[in-house]
Amino acid sequence: MQFRFAQTGDESQILTFIRALAAYEKMEDQAVATEALLRHWLFEEKKAEVLFVLEENIPVGFALFFHNFSTFLGRAGIYLEDLFVLPEQRGKGYGKALLKKLAQIAVSRGCGRLEWSCLNWNTPSIDFYKHMGALPMQEWMTYRLTGDALLDAAK
Repeated sequence: MQFRFAQTGDESQILTFIRALAAYEKMEDQAVATEALLRHWLFEEKKAEVLFVLEENIPVGFALFFHNFSTFLGRAGIYLEDLFVLPEQRGKGYGKALLKKLAQIAVSRGCGRLEWSCLNWNTPSIDFYKHMGALPMQEWMTYRLTGDALLDAAK
């Protein structure tokens, strides 16, 4: 098992994983990313990073993450936006290895935490995260502005 950070030229592979994740989450209609958008935001603007897990030099999963900031801790954290392993590769420890590698990256960068969201119906992932020692934040709810609501708020 190996890891490598995505680089320019990996946009197609990243998009393949994003679309597969969207299908799993029944959100295909929301996955509007393109290779050009990924190239711009990941590699030109450097707003997020992608870590691949490899089997025999072939990506079998990915984690897309970026830094956030905790005012209470007074330091950065890592927010895991997406973690996905191909269905036929699950059960081999790739997901656990990706999460462990992200924790190592967080520690090596001096981050105070690693956090993410999970759909409340995704029992296999919830069980996996709990097994890894993650705790759900029961008292917090996620809010989001997108589309017209975002445009209206920006006026």
